[in-house]
Order: sequence, then C-alpha cells, then structure tokens
Amino acid sequence: MQRVVSKNLKRGLAALAAAALMAGCGGGGTSQIEPFSPNRIIAFGDESGVILQSGKRYGINGLDSSTLQIDCRINPVWTQLLASGFGFVFPQCNSDFVALPQGIMYAAAGIKVADVRNQIDQHLSNNRFGPKDIVAIMVGVNDIVELYRQFPAISRDSLINEARARGKLLAEQANRIANANGRVVISTIFDVGLTPFGQKEREQQTDIDRAAFLDELSNAFNISMRLNLLNDGRLIGLVLVDETVQQIARFPGAFGFSDVTQAACRTEIAAQDCTTNTLRADASVSQWLWAGDLLLGPTAQQRIGAMFLSRAQNNPF
Repeated sequence: MQRVVSKNLKRGLAALAAAALMAGCGGGGTSQIEPFSPNRIIAFGDESGVILQSGKRYGINGLDSSTLQIDCRINPVWTQLLASGFGFVFPQCNSDFVALPQGIMYAAAGIKVADVRNQIDQHLSNNRFGPKDIVAIMVGVNDIVELYRQFPAISRDSLINEARARGKLLAEQANRIANANGRVVISTIFDVGLTPFGQKEREQQTDIDRAAFLDELSNAFNISMRLNLLNDGRLIGLVLVDETVQQIARFPGAFGFSDVTQAACRTEIAAQDCTTNTLRADASVSQWLWAGDLLLGPTAQQRIGAMFLSRAQNNPF
C-alpha cells in the first residue's frame, strides 16, 4: 500500500511540475519570450551600411528599369534589410513617402570607432535609447586600414595592440547603449585581408604577407570586441560577419559565388556612383563577393542583412 501511495504522490508531483512549466511558458502554444517589436531603428557604422541623402549607397546601386536612374530600393544594404524586416524605412530611402520614417541613419563614409563614440554622445545630447529601439552597429574596417597604413613605421605588435584597444572601445559603446536601455545588434568585421584591397597589398608589398597582417589586425579587433561585450544574453545580440565571409571566401561555390577576390565596380567610378551599368565587363552583380576594394556586393549585403534581422528577432530582448 505504501508503494502505491508513493507512486501516486510522485505522479501528482510530476503533474504539478508540468502544469507549472506550462503556466510559465504561457500555455496554449504561446512562446516563453514575447517577440521583439521595436518602434525604431538607429544605425551606426561605415560605408557598408550608408544610405546617402540622394538615395545612393556605396557598392552596386540598382537602376530603375524604366528610367535607368538609381533606385534606392534595389540592391539594399544591410541596414535597409534589417529595417525592412520590421517594416521600417530610413528617410534617405523613403520611396513610399512614409510620414514618419522610423529609421535614424548615423552611418557614414569613413567612420571609425571613435566617430561612433562621438555620434552616441551627439545622440544622447538631445535624444535617448529605449527598450523599443533596435540599435545596429557595424564598424571597424576603416580603423584596420588606418592602423595598417602605419606599418612599418610602427611595429606590428604595437598596431595589433591598438586594434585590440579599438575593439574594446567599440564594445564599450555597445555596452553604453545597452546600459542606457537600448537593444543592440552588433557585428564583427570581415577580415580585411580577404578584400580586394588586401589581395592587392599582398601582391604589391613583399616584405611580409600583407594580407595575413590585415587578417591579424582584423582578428585582434574582433576578439577584443567580443571579449568586452556585456554577456548577459539579453541586451546585446552578436552577428558573426567575419565567420560568414571567411566561409564564403573558402568555399565560394557552396554559397553561389564565382569570384571572391576582385572588385566588381570599375575603378574610375566613385564608389557611391557605381551601378549595375558601371561594372567590369566580366563581373557579376550576384556572384561576386566584393563591389569595391573594401565594399561588399549585393548578395553578401543580403546575407549579412538577414543575419542582423535574425539576431534581432531571436535575441531575447
């Protein structure tokens, strides 16, 4: 009899535990975590995410088939793709004339980490970050190029240490936004040694493997940034752009790419003026990884934009 009571007690406790678990999860098939639904997007970064007031982007701009004028909706950059995933637009590409565009664009050409810090200062001087803000950040490539150009006048080890310092500074800016109650999605940068710029430096400079050095600088930056980010799993989501581009460069065919070393845009065309009509004769809009020496092509932009959106939607903000 005692054994039967014991078994019934265990079953009862198990049932209570299951009921409590269902209550904690919301029951009825609902999710434990409410999907993140931001009210606006704020973008910080460099050329890769810029939309100019003219609607032009740095990369391969798409053309309207009727007018052959640049259409900012064609070949969107990662910031646009993230915004559109939440139904948002930036004022710089508001083709549907949304009365109150929900995007704020701080990204600009030539931006480095210190510039992002200053932009955050500017934002906080007359605005704020809130729990319904998705703040997207991808910056650091210009820092790596700036440091690289100081070699060999400054030693390799000193420059790698400075790359680490800048990665830490970027993490501090993301943490700062999170501590101000914003919700951050931030990415690593691609290895600059894999770019057409890095490949040219390898060919033209024979003192050391310049592409490998650029990789070292990029890696030092990325590791330091990751190590110094707030790691509570709630306020900051991380996008691994470096790993994605490395995989594409290593196995291009598996990702639908036919060229991962050359720039598709013609060199005599300004980066913001490059369009589908100003490419090298052998270039492919969709199958070349790079648009410019340091600029991603449309397919890579789409992949990275999708990664940002997935992280924003799935991180427990």
